[in-house]
Amino acid sequence: MSAVRRTAIAGRRLGAVVAAVIAVGCGCLAYFTDTWGPWEGDSVDLRFALRHTAFSNDIVVIAIDDATFSKLEVQWPFPRSLHAAAIDKLRRAHVKQIAYDVQFTEPTKLSEDLALFRAVRRARNVVLATTEVDDHGRTNVLGGDANLARAHAQAAATNVPIERGGVIRRVPYREAGLETFAVATSRLATGTTPSQSLFEPDGAWIDYRGPPGTFKTFPFADLVTGVISPELLRGKVVVVGASAPTLQDVHPTPVSGEDPMSGAEIQANAIWTILHGVRLRSVPVWIDLLAIILLGLAAPLASVHLRARYLVLLVPCLAVGYCLLTKALFDSGWILVFTYPIAALIVGTVTGISSRLLTESEERHRVTRDKDLLEREVRRRTAELRATQVEVVRRLAQAAESRDRETGEHIERIGRLCYQLALESGMRVEQAELVRDASALHDLGKIGIPDAILHKPGEFTAEERAIMNTHTTLGGDILSNSGSRLVQTAERIARTHHERWDGSGYPAGLQGEQIPIEGRICAICDVFDALMSERPYKPAWSMEAVLATIRAQSGKSFDPRLVELFLRVAPKMERTRLRKARLSPMRPVGFEPTTPGLKVRSSDP
Repeated sequence: MSAVRRTAIAGRRLGAVVAAVIAVGCGCLAYFTDTWGPWEGDSVDLRFALRHTAFSNDIVVIAIDDATFSKLEVQWPFPRSLHAAAIDKLRRAHVKQIAYDVQFTEPTKLSEDLALFRAVRRARNVVLATTEVDDHGRTNVLGGDANLARAHAQAAATNVPIERGGVIRRVPYREAGLETFAVATSRLATGTTPSQSLFEPDGAWIDYRGPPGTFKTFPFADLVTGVISPELLRGKVVVVGASAPTLQDVHPTPVSGEDPMSGAEIQANAIWTILHGVRLRSVPVWIDLLAIILLGLAAPLASVHLRARYLVLLVPCLAVGYCLLTKALFDSGWILVFTYPIAALIVGTVTGISSRLLTESEERHRVTRDKDLLEREVRRRTAELRATQVEVVRRLAQAAESRDRETGEHIERIGRLCYQLALESGMRVEQAELVRDASALHDLGKIGIPDAILHKPGEFTAEERAIMNTHTTLGGDILSNSGSRLVQTAERIARTHHERWDGSGYPAGLQGEQIPIEGRICAICDVFDALMSERPYKPAWSMEAVLATIRAQSGKSFDPRLVELFLRVAPKMERTRLRKARLSPMRPVGFEPTTPGLKVRSSDP
């Protein structure tokens, strides 16, 4: 092996090591700082959504629902004698355990309070809910702990941690020294105290059996009026609680989708989880870190020995394989971190290719002092690496676009439009090519948006819109801190292609020439292609309508100077595209926008 060859290999190895350290370091730092905690939670929710519903017959929910209010014609809060009647019905049905998710901390009429106390004492197996606990674990349920002891009842805390978006994913063991509702119910139902070692510091993952309605549920009114057969309740753990939306005890969960789950059914899922030994757990931290390290190392180390075309195939295969692994582990009861290893893989791929390009450039300079044959070889390989860098960028872009049901043609069209407009704006050919190639990653951040939001066909909620808008900063963060001009340009485009000339855009509200010119160029081209293209939810607009819309947004959404340049070249470019595709610029039948605008549906990002 020649000295030049040995030097080249040593340079590649050093570059691969540097790229691997950057990728692994970024992934581990983000993991320990919980940078993408909300998205990691969304990835867990997606795993729940992909798992089949597992019905359970050992827990029954008695729901204080809208039907109950209609049948009983009683306003909330119910008289405590009515709750007493319900407890007596459950006692006569010989249920295994009564978990009453209604708080009785304030006194009412003495006769009503006594009726409830006596019914609880007769049952001798009632867990009563509370959210009011002092520093010593004492409560005022049924008038205090002394009354609870005389009634042979147990007070338990219904407090559960609520994560971003109001989602409930975990249940703690204790709250302010008092056992939680699910723990107390499980202990009394089985006669065995659940091991606290099964609970993680943030609480145990609630192993949701399925969407709302998975547990057998009966209206409260049917219980107190005797409609429910005792056979349906005998030997079961029965959870009584509110489910009517007006009582404001409904919450988003990983399995509820657009329909929130009642607090009673959430408690039923938590009770089931503890009764069955807390089967769903996070893997040890060292396994999470091992996943981040392995995926962060994969692309940089492979770039030392694999040819470029094999590396391009390797990265998507690793990403898909890791998705399948996390799903298989989840089905086996283990939660493996997802977003951080995938981020390490992406960073490792980009930095590995950039490092390889730099080392190849150094090789070229060394080879120029050697034989002509070596010089030609280095030039060929440098050109190959440059083309590979662009190809990897485009493949990564296609991976992101495919989640939004777009195609590679969309990426190519955006690139051609950006290239032509960049030239018209006065850029050199080299700069225009950089903008063209970097524009492929303008929506890279969509790779981190949950499918439930990204593929939602209708209107976004304000919260969903806020999550969708984060694709700009997410894409920019993935591409940040790179030494590659291409990646740096792609970062600026990813962060700013939704900023508006008048300052009303996002994420930073930049105004006028505060917006990098690459972002201003991509903003116009992205809107043009979106309106000219047929989508599942709309046909293509006519050229006249699209240009009228862009002209109307001059000085509002778009740079006025770039709009004038674009209006001059767009018709020519579109005619060229149609001629190559052997199409005629016909308007879709039966469609014409009544008012030109930038969006054809309000859920468009």
